[in-house]
Amino acid sequence: MNQQQDQLADLHEIRKIMDRSSRFISLSGLSGVAAGVSALLGAAVVKWYLVSHNINYNQSLGLNLTRDAILFLVAVAGLVFILAFCSATYFTARNAKKNSYRVWDSKTERMLVNLFIPLAAGGAFCAILVYHDLLYLVAPVMLIFYGCALLNASKYTLSDIRYLGILEIILGLVASFFVGYGLLAWTVGFGVLHIVYGVLVYYKYER
Repeated sequence: MNQQQDQLADLHEIRKIMDRSSRFISLSGLSGVAAGVSALLGAAVVKWYLVSHNINYNQSLGLNLTRDAILFLVAVAGLVFILAFCSATYFTARNAKKNSYRVWDSKTERMLVNLFIPLAAGGAFCAILVYHDLLYLVAPVMLIFYGCALLNASKYTLSDIRYLGILEIILGLVASFFVGYGLLAWTVGFGVLHIVYGVLVYYKYER
């Protein structure tokens, strides 16, 4: 019995070593929580702006937004992205230091390349939608491309991120049909789902 337990322990250790050699496993669950909180704050600011300017998202679907309103929404989205990226960098670096892992190596590079290619494509496509005044599709498209980016990067980091990506894609597709709820879908996808994912990852790997 003890011999079997020792063999299982050895296999578990070998698997951990293989994961460290092929995957970027320092990604912190707290970075997901921080990203989700940033998104909720951004959504609250956008909601405040729409209400203060008497803009009903469900009715206008973005068609009646002025140039100033569009620039404001873009600025908020950019700020949310910067806050999420900075918090992810901080918490991941802290987690790597805690476990004596390297923050930057070939695994990190592969993960980031596979993450940012779909993100860049999605950002360009969103810019095209804005150019053609199809603003009501921006939120669903952001969710779909972000989900694709997570799926693409999941091969090089924690496999749990794959499920987050699938949920983001599904939510984006649903929001594509119910375009009047794009802001709500964006809030759930980038806010609530990130927080839930971050908490689960934290308790699974970091406690």
